[in-house]
Amino acid sequence: MSKKEIRKFDLSKIENPDFLRDCNYRELEGLSDDIRNYILEITAKNGGHVSSNLGVVDATIALCRSFDFSKDKIIFDVGHQSYTYKVLTGRSLETLRKKDGISGFQKMNESPYDHFEAGHSSTSISVANGMAIARDLNHENYNVIAFIGDSSISNGLAYEGLNNLAASNHKVIIVLNDNNMSISKPVGGMSRIFRRLSTSNIYIKSKHGTRRALQNTRFGRWLLRKFIGFKNWVKRKVINLTVFDQLGYAVIGPIDGHHIKSLEKAFEKAKKMEKSVVVHIKTIKGKGYPYAEKDITGDWHGLSSFNKETGEISNKEAQVSWSEQYKLLLKNEMAANDKIITIVPATGHGSALDSLFDVYPDRTFDVGIAEEHAFTMAGGLAVSGFHPVISIYSTFLQRSYDELSHDLARMNFNATILIDRAGLVGGDGETHQGIYDEAFLYTIPNVTITMASRGNEALSLIKESLCGHGVFAIRYPREFFSSKGEEVKKIPYGTWKTELLGKETAIISVGPVTVNLKDALVKEDKKVTLYNAIYLRPMDMQKVESLLSYNKVIIYNPYATKEGFANALIANLCSLGYKGEIKVLCVPTEFVKQATIDEQRELFHITVEDVLHNI
Repeated sequence: MSKKEIRKFDLSKIENPDFLRDCNYRELEGLSDDIRNYILEITAKNGGHVSSNLGVVDATIALCRSFDFSKDKIIFDVGHQSYTYKVLTGRSLETLRKKDGISGFQKMNESPYDHFEAGHSSTSISVANGMAIARDLNHENYNVIAFIGDSSISNGLAYEGLNNLAASNHKVIIVLNDNNMSISKPVGGMSRIFRRLSTSNIYIKSKHGTRRALQNTRFGRWLLRKFIGFKNWVKRKVINLTVFDQLGYAVIGPIDGHHIKSLEKAFEKAKKMEKSVVVHIKTIKGKGYPYAEKDITGDWHGLSSFNKETGEISNKEAQVSWSEQYKLLLKNEMAANDKIITIVPATGHGSALDSLFDVYPDRTFDVGIAEEHAFTMAGGLAVSGFHPVISIYSTFLQRSYDELSHDLARMNFNATILIDRAGLVGGDGETHQGIYDEAFLYTIPNVTITMASRGNEALSLIKESLCGHGVFAIRYPREFFSSKGEEVKKIPYGTWKTELLGKETAIISVGPVTVNLKDALVKEDKKVTLYNAIYLRPMDMQKVESLLSYNKVIIYNPYATKEGFANALIANLCSLGYKGEIKVLCVPTEFVKQATIDEQRELFHITVEDVLHNI
């Protein structure tokens, strides 16, 4: 091979990262380009997290050259940044996010190279702390790396982990991936000088040698204390330090996150440090793909599919989603009521609220990935006479269970919770399914739980949520909504809607699937009663009592597990002495694996066809 020739690598034949150590930097640049192109090709078809993965290709290659992840441990935070890592550890992305395919997150049962798994943010530092403690107690020798993304560092759990790790003697290497989204670099020449000095090999060696020498005499120990005191005074008064410096971490960087050689030098330096160290790298989110690089709204963070050549996002604005519908309704209510304040924990774009922030900049707050703070902040607003509206994904709502209970519901404050992505969500898999919130909300007093089936019902619920009912939760799925031109009528608080009247069998259906079920029942000429359970709590006891006259009751809720509304309805029927048959069609209480929503419903026999079959 001539010097001008550069080896090309067949990505499908990679078994492990060992080959990287034999590559020169020109070959690595070509490999980076190939991996980026591969990620684009796969995500264009399968969907997934695009820009975050394009931004960490070079850093992942450098990590895999500097560390041996057959024994060293790495935790990606959030796990959706791991596509390049999957390729380099011998996994094809062809089945990414598909049924029985490769997960969009780290997955321990996929590969021995995956040491932990998470779909929610800010867990990596705490996990790494635990791993480092276990390593040292077992007298083992390997590196533990927490690779944490920009916004993930803003969550309280990350700071709890940082605080505890800083006070321990169990070394962890934290790679802070900063793409100018939320972490700013330290300013000032003294900071740069201090960083270079405190992380240089000469300084590290001389520091430990001097410390050992001075500790041998009484005068030496006195002198050492004076030196340390002076150094800390300089840190506090002269040098502009970050929170990491203040906590006592060694800090390396900022480093160009796309320059593999510089990254390797930083990682090698980090390995030599005796205490926990933060390697601050600067990356470009969406690197190498102009449409993603220019994105400032978050369109390219995670999507279902797109045209790689034109950058056209599939189905974008082709139909109105439930998220868009509730945004429009909320926008109208905020125009009429200046006491409404909207709060989102970094999910504003995903819930279509961007324009709301543009129109009402003083009454909309994105608190970042800080779900707990969002709800307690809402308590402060509620007690001060405002009506907070918290828009949040179902899967992230569980992170704020305590705050919802303790800081809102316990004092019976008025607040609206818009629970987006309620129900099955498809390809994101176990960590993102929105099927549990209904059940855990049922355990908290003073919480109303609702779910509309049509747009006109959504309007009624939004308006009712502002009428002083305490915490008012409105669930809606990651689907498109139907209004079918029906007139808007006020739905009395706590009541169900009668869709069809029949004999023998009654069906209590929840959510938008009720529309398709009604159409199917009419088409099949099924003479049954169909109730639309818009209010899951409180329950419409008048209609519950009417169920006593039916031989069979079918509870159909493909948006939640049995433990919420279904079990509460069964309990009410039993207390009333119901003697007929009860059939429950809900999502099973398990962690649901990735597949399309239709495939998941078919797997669990909770389709409209399954309801018809059970009549």
